[in-house]
Amino acid sequence: MEATGTTECHEPMLGFPFDPALVLLLVSLSFFAGIGITTIGPGGIFVTIALYSLTPLTASEVAGTAHATFIVTGLVGSAAYLHSGEMQTGESRAIALVLSVSSILGAVAGAYVNAFVSQTLFGVLLGGVSMAVGAIILYRERRGFTPLYDLDPLEREGQFALGGLGFGLGVASGLLGIGGPVLAVPALVLVGVPMLLAVAVAQVQSIFIAAFAAGGYALQGSVILPLAVVIGLPLLLGVIMGWKVAHLIDPERLKVALGVVLIGVGPYLAL
Repeated sequence: MEATGTTECHEPMLGFPFDPALVLLLVSLSFFAGIGITTIGPGGIFVTIALYSLTPLTASEVAGTAHATFIVTGLVGSAAYLHSGEMQTGESRAIALVLSVSSILGAVAGAYVNAFVSQTLFGVLLGGVSMAVGAIILYRERRGFTPLYDLDPLEREGQFALGGLGFGLGVASGLLGIGGPVLAVPALVLVGVPMLLAVAVAQVQSIFIAAFAAGGYALQGSVILPLAVVIGLPLLLGVIMGWKVAHLIDPERLKVALGVVLIGVGPYLAL
């Protein structure tokens, strides 16, 4: 018998041929993505980007597996911000309730539409969202956001506006496999919600988006559970660290770097 070379791929363990170097890279990226989730919001997108660009998973497997990890991070992030007081006001709870409920339908619809999206189109959409979020972050840091709408979550008009916003965010998140905070934080800031409160509320919303989207992808057989566990653990540690960082240092220092990176990877994803 011929000897088997040591460079051969290991047996599939995570839904694709196991490569220790790749797994280590995914774990490292997930940890830093977790920090971004609870410091400034748009951190979870790096999990989706890593799965799309570094693994042979299909678009639905990327989205489904990413959402499976965001369920636990949303729970932990919500608990952390409840502990630190941001989620203990009537305003914050009203925003979280309306945004979360309206996001459910959007997340299910997005997961369904993903089945009809080609791998190429998925990359174009993901790259476009990456560049858009990065541009918004950089613009806000340079010019500041002027709220487009003076939202009052305790009034009926404000609640209707939040409901429409939540549905749209749910569709985009469910379709692309990106965590709720990626889009929700910039969107909430644009309607006048303070930054830290926007991050806190987005953690709650992400639970519902991730749970219902992951459920839809699971019905399609598109959630790679072993991989979700492997990247979910460091992601969870990053979420806890990020919450602490958000209360110790000025998150503004992290935003510029995040914006530059998102804009930089956007064209690569779209190619």
